[in-house]
Amino acid sequence: MRIPALKTIHRWILRAERTVSLVVALLAGGFSVNVFPGFSQVAKGIDGQYSGRQGQIIVVKVPTEDAVTHMQGSFLGRIISFVPDSRPEESKGFVGLLGVDMQDEPGTHELTIEIKNGELSRRVSYNVLVVKEKFHVEHLRLPKDKVDLDEESLARWKVEQQLVQEALAVDSQVKLWQPRFVEPVNGKRTGMFGSVRIMNGQARNPHNGEDIGAPLGADVAATNDGIVRLIVDHIFSGKGVYLDHGLGFYSMYFHLSEVLVKQGDSVKAGQIVGRVGATGRATGPHLHWGVKLNGARVNPYALLDLPFSRSGTGSLEQGLQGAVPAMPVNGQPLP
Repeated sequence: MRIPALKTIHRWILRAERTVSLVVALLAGGFSVNVFPGFSQVAKGIDGQYSGRQGQIIVVKVPTEDAVTHMQGSFLGRIISFVPDSRPEESKGFVGLLGVDMQDEPGTHELTIEIKNGELSRRVSYNVLVVKEKFHVEHLRLPKDKVDLDEESLARWKVEQQLVQEALAVDSQVKLWQPRFVEPVNGKRTGMFGSVRIMNGQARNPHNGEDIGAPLGADVAATNDGIVRLIVDHIFSGKGVYLDHGLGFYSMYFHLSEVLVKQGDSVKAGQIVGRVGATGRATGPHLHWGVKLNGARVNPYALLDLPFSRSGTGSLEQGLQGAVPAMPVNGQPLP
């Protein structure tokens, strides 16, 4: 073989090596590279960043001028629903409520969002910084039978947990909640969200709601519009009500002395659903108010800080009436 031909082959090899090195470097640096025809990779966090503490709610805004037919996000394996943002002072786009679970790992995680316009689809990616919250440590002394369950009580508890999981397994596919949220009862906060509870010297699961001390029989109001998904009388939570507010948003009201609604009832924000009691595992009259948002346990008082209630009358509320319903992901039903 002639020497010029060998030099040409050598140059081809060097070019190929440089091309491979460039692709590897770009991928390592987080850039989107079309390595193969028709393949598109979205770099993590390329569309922006949000941050929030454990147990808080992040309002995510996705600006878009497109006629969107479907928008849905995924964060740490949880489905995040998005609805049109029609606040007159805001730019066009969609908003979603991202719940940061009380035990989500601190650090940066990816929120990916699928946007569809008919047959066309695209994905956007945000970085979400989860900030560690410093939760209160609470020491409680309770009767031994309220802490250490016998075999019969333990079996009952397991059945009750399964019942709740089944009832909350399928989310309402439409948005039921409205922009303004209501504190269910006026009283003193006696049990803080996220508290690490030491019961009779034994560490227990962190407190996943807020305890509000109030007089026995005081009215308990629904925090927002919804459907009564489940009525219970459980060994720990006593008499309780689970409200489904749509698109993966639930609120819970425990230790009631009396329940004033029936399963399947539609309720409005501020409607009385029960009365304060001390049923179940309770040391005195109080309400346990809990919230789950797309499976994340969040501080219910975070609802009162959401920006929607500060909008002008009818702005966001009217826009949310036509919210895009949550859709299956990859052909699978929503959890």
